[in-house]
Amino acid sequence: MGRVERIHLVAEHGGPPVAVEKAEADAGLGLRGDRHHGGPPGGDLTLIEMAVLERLDAEHGLDLTDGTSRRNLVIGGIDLGQLVGRRFRVGQVICVGEELCEPCAHLASLTDRVVLRGLVHSGLRASITESGVITVGDVVELV
Repeated sequence: MGRVERIHLVAEHGGPPVAVEKAEADAGLGLRGDRHHGGPPGGDLTLIEMAVLERLDAEHGLDLTDGTSRRNLVIGGIDLGQLVGRRFRVGQVICVGEELCEPCAHLASLTDRVVLRGLVHSGLRASITESGVITVGDVVELV
């Protein structure tokens, strides 16, 4: 089991990430208030591992826990790779892990090139199959 450590929404392309305590998740659409709400299928929700962000900060002095990683949920206590191709619950919300979400050149341009290696296999794209609310502190578990 894992735990939601942080939730971030970005209202518009290139805009700043905003930390929130809870977010409404709509099946097949994404998180309300996020720029990707209603975007292409399979990218309703993005997650990243807290442990990897902490390691990146310890080794390179690069703190991305404030949402700079450009992922919606920061998750502690679970290897997100285990969720690829599987159904899982985040709070009230049911999701399916679609694919690993690798760092990109855009993220490197906003932060540091070290993210290209430092964040490999640490993110996950997921589809939301059942709507609900996600709150900081919610459990992440297989269903």
